[in-house]
Amino acid sequence: MGWRCGGLRWSPDRGELVWRDGGRERRSALVYGRELGFRAVGERHCAGVRGQPCPLGAVVGGRSTGGQCPDCARLDRSRSVAADTVADDPQPYTVYLAWFGPGMVKVGITAEARGPARLLEQGAVVFTRLGRGPLMAARRTEELLRTALGVPDRVPYAAKRAVRATLPTDESERAEEVRELYGRAVALAGWPESLERADLEPVDHLDVFGLAGTPPATGVIGELVDGGHVAGRLVAAAGPDLHLECGDSGVLVLDTRLVRGWELTGVTPTTGSGVTVPVRDLASTSAGTSTSTSASASVQDGLF
Repeated sequence: MGWRCGGLRWSPDRGELVWRDGGRERRSALVYGRELGFRAVGERHCAGVRGQPCPLGAVVGGRSTGGQCPDCARLDRSRSVAADTVADDPQPYTVYLAWFGPGMVKVGITAEARGPARLLEQGAVVFTRLGRGPLMAARRTEELLRTALGVPDRVPYAAKRAVRATLPTDESERAEEVRELYGRAVALAGWPESLERADLEPVDHLDVFGLAGTPPATGVIGELVDGGHVAGRLVAAAGPDLHLECGDSGVLVLDTRLVRGWELTGVTPTTGSGVTVPVRDLASTSAGTSTSTSASASVQDGLF
């Protein structure tokens, strides 16, 4: 068995693809403008739990965004704050507002120690912190905003992709909805006393994602298959998505959650030109999406 992809991870200034071989791990930084090409080999194996390999080495389906077997998925959720299975975590949490595009804002919480990583993983173009405090106080504040202001706590990835082509070019304009909603949020009564308020400080990720001036995406890669090629020029990355300029195919979005667990080999521009895996039209994948809180395979995962 060779190195298998562990997905995309974000630091404050760049994204990195994670590779695992048993207990070993390495990372490769994303560089916008660079050619990226690979071929999927064999079968897709379970990605395991938080860096630990699957003890069964189970095979998983190509369309699974979780990339885990049922046993590993259950174990992962049992350790997840987002799934409300952990109520006694002593570390401080941050409540935030995240903006993904016009008319698309959500409220959420993340462990303070993670900094902006959670927001980058979600593909938040702009975010601001609302406050910090104990886990349950953060949870109550999140619920307050959901019920009093009607702000969702989840946004489907398909909806996020659909609005990236319409992002305002002016940074102040991108932060406008966050500023307005922040003002309404802090004016609400009923905030937990143990939650420390945060000043309004919008953080913009447009340049980190490389989305300024990026051609609009037209398609989404649906899954990888054994022997399938993906090759193109990396023009942007947001959340788990890579935006690849693929010649006559235009700009295609590759959700790296679909890559987790695959063994990949590099291809040259000649042998790996184009895309030989299933591709769906971007418009069809975003049709019918909403910012509801119902669970869906296209909705961001809930891991902190």
